[in-house]
Amino acid sequence: MTPRLHSAAAAGRRGGDTDLALKLWVVLARSFRAIEAHAAADVERHELTLAEFGVLEALYHKGPLLLGDLQRRILVSSGGVTYLVDRLEKRGLVERRPCEGDKRSRYAALTARGEAFVKRIFPEHAEAIRAATEGLGETEQRITVSLLRRLGLGAAAR
Repeated sequence: MTPRLHSAAAAGRRGGDTDLALKLWVVLARSFRAIEAHAAADVERHELTLAEFGVLEALYHKGPLLLGDLQRRILVSSGGVTYLVDRLEKRGLVERRPCEGDKRSRYAALTARGEAFVKRIFPEHAEAIRAATEGLGETEQRITVSLLRRLGLGAAAR
């Protein structure tokens, strides 16, 4: 659902701070969706969803992860991570490994085929994201990262 900013008359009287916060929310959501569309189009070329790519990317950069840790890293439900790992396992890209310390827990890990696959496609994906974000220069991107991190931490603390 796309956030909408209504006119002041339709929404009643608001203060300037509220109007600015609403505008920020709309701009953030639209920016995210525009960049997300580029990311989705890139991974779809490899018959992946963004969530599946998220699993592969996390395992590629972090190594084997407990399913619960993977779930939190890619922001899906526990059932969602199970579904994603199942799908990637069927493609031979991911495998489950036992956790020696807890027989109920399982690790997800890239297979050799999965490692080679991500190693091949990740540079192109990173380039697609770079191109989608080139509306800001390097310094502006650094500042934006810092500001968005502060915004997210502030919202999470509320």
